[in-house]
Amino acid sequence: MLTSSKKAHFKKLLEQSLDAFAKDGDHRSSSEFFRSENADPIDRASAESNESLDFRFRERNSNLIRKIQDALERLEDGTFGICDECGMDISEKRLQVRPIAKLCIECKEKQENYEKLFGT
Repeated sequence: MLTSSKKAHFKKLLEQSLDAFAKDGDHRSSSEFFRSENADPIDRASAESNESLDFRFRERNSNLIRKIQDALERLEDGTFGICDECGMDISEKRLQVRPIAKLCIECKEKQENYEKLFGT
């Protein structure tokens, strides 16, 4: 079980991460310049590729933001640091590296092994 000072530490860490991702979401694609009808076909293709990468990047950030918000909610309701699978405490070392973790390392390894075997 985490002490109140550790919870405050993780809350600050999560809020800083949330702020950083929110700022990253403010960037806009630079490929608009190459969308013109007169643009070179290679430039247009490059711009389309960049737009696709930008979309995937924004989608990834959006997913991470949701996970951070979920972790902050778990901090508030007292379930932060407790494994969703086995109910045991998630190690502080793991939470320090991945504060959005919902599984202890043992359950995460089991999940990854299952995914390798069955491809889900």
